[in-house]
Amino acid sequence: MDNTCISPDERNEKFLSKLKARNIDVHACYQCGRCSSGCPVGDFFDFNVMEVVRLAAYGQEEKLLHSHTIWLCAACETCATRCPNEIEIAGLMDVLRELALRRGIPPAEPRIPLFHQSFLGSIRSFGRAWEIGMIGNYKLRSGDLAGDMKLGLRMFMKGKLNLLPHSIKGKSEIREIFSGKGKEYDR
Repeated sequence: MDNTCISPDERNEKFLSKLKARNIDVHACYQCGRCSSGCPVGDFFDFNVMEVVRLAAYGQEEKLLHSHTIWLCAACETCATRCPNEIEIAGLMDVLRELALRRGIPPAEPRIPLFHQSFLGSIRSFGRAWEIGMIGNYKLRSGDLAGDMKLGLRMFMKGKLNLLPHSIKGKSEIREIFSGKGKEYDR
């Protein structure tokens, strides 16, 4: 069914059922503000954490999917840890990012998905993050080739970055996870 043919109430119910399917109960929030006051990156959000939860409870999917907040969330879980009602707020942010990507809504912070793709590519290839390869891949994807170059050089000089990736056991199992054959993806 086309989204334009359903009523706003039906659209809100559909959105809220997606959250409920992931065990995210935004209606349990009574707006105490603990999530927002503890967020380490909240100063950069267009909606504070508490507002995101309230907008989700009101079914304001469109507003949330176009926000910067869902892309800037570090998924550190500080908000969920502080929540007296144990609302999975980082999970809510994950659902919102997934929905935005599935619907083809351009990320409000386009470099963040590029970084995630580079990180996951490193894990897929080497079984763990290989920082130089990951950052090189990110720099090529983002077009920001010279940004942070001084920092990277200082880290390399201090031995914080390896030229070659470390080998690990179990790379085939990690590749299975990414191929969708791993147990983690059985549903």
